[in-house]
Amino acid sequence: MAALAPAGLGDAASAALDELSRNFTYGEPGTGNGSLSGAWYRRNQSHLLGVVLAILGNLVISISLNIQKYSHLQLARQEHPKPYFKSVLWWGGVALMAVGETGNFAAYGFAPVTLIAPLGCMSVTGSAAISVVFLKENLRASDLLGMTLAFAGIYLLVNFAPNITQAISARTVQYFFVGWQFLIYVILEILLFCVLLYFHKRRGMKHMAILLTLVALLASLTVISVKAVSGMITFSLMDKMQLTYPIFYIMFIIMIASCVFQVKFLTQATKLYSTTVVVPVNHMFFTTSAIIAGIIFYQEFLGAAFLTVFIYLFGCFLSFLGVFLVTRNREKEHLQQSYIDFGNIPGKQILDKIQQDSNGLSYGTLPDGSDSTKSQSGEKKEA
Repeated sequence: MAALAPAGLGDAASAALDELSRNFTYGEPGTGNGSLSGAWYRRNQSHLLGVVLAILGNLVISISLNIQKYSHLQLARQEHPKPYFKSVLWWGGVALMAVGETGNFAAYGFAPVTLIAPLGCMSVTGSAAISVVFLKENLRASDLLGMTLAFAGIYLLVNFAPNITQAISARTVQYFFVGWQFLIYVILEILLFCVLLYFHKRRGMKHMAILLTLVALLASLTVISVKAVSGMITFSLMDKMQLTYPIFYIMFIIMIASCVFQVKFLTQATKLYSTTVVVPVNHMFFTTSAIIAGIIFYQEFLGAAFLTVFIYLFGCFLSFLGVFLVTRNREKEHLQQSYIDFGNIPGKQILDKIQQDSNGLSYGTLPDGSDSTKSQSGEKKEA
């Protein structure tokens, strides 16, 4: 038995090295080396198509968010601003948002969930870069570092995500849907969701972790159903019609319902907490939930070597850290002005600008024509 142990360890190490060699293929001289070799391309064509669709979709979403924000700023500068939904620019941003989400949706039909879901970091990092051009925001050192880490994480994710290619037919989805792994997973998820919902609704707990965990639990169902619907549509276009099976419509209903409630809880979180905190935490929770869903439902890491899984998770960590650095303290930079100018208010005479109260959390009071203002404690102090 003692003599067999080294051999067993050697076999495990050999399997890990074989897995790494399949991710980093070194071809003959002149054909391209490393993970960008011709053999790697041929083996991952469908995955690369999914990656390209996801990256382009997230970049388009970044552009759409900046366009919508720019339209709000333009309307705010007008003396008589019209409602934002009457702005052509705002609707252009909404149209681009729909295009980007369509790209993300299509990407799930060509690549594994564990590869597409983490690429959502491109939306955050891309938005930070585009806002420098569109909104004239400052490009900070933490932004550059965050983008670099996010891109490094994406590179590792693309290379070390599962290389399996699944034809998502209706029968495949049915097989996974009644599998014991998924049944146990969904029962535990429903129990956890009900407990968190009880504390949120009955006990009035509004903690960000509770709200974003509810979002993540719903997101796992969203990702599973999106992958199923997109995969069956892709299978129908390339092989045989799958849209006549009831499982397609079951997954479609799950996709719509989970998206609606997911947006509801996420909106509550953004109303209660700063977006600079909600965005990175939600990205981390969503990505983790999507990866777990892909592993359990679609069994995407089945047979993967430990070293490959470790490097993949390290790539996820780099993307999380990059998103955190990009969003960190971003809103605070917009509050560095020493005063707030309200401009011209119809029917009102503005005697001065509102000065920030350095001794309190408020922005002071309007001057009353005298030489003094009241502090928060009610005492007079000289202006």
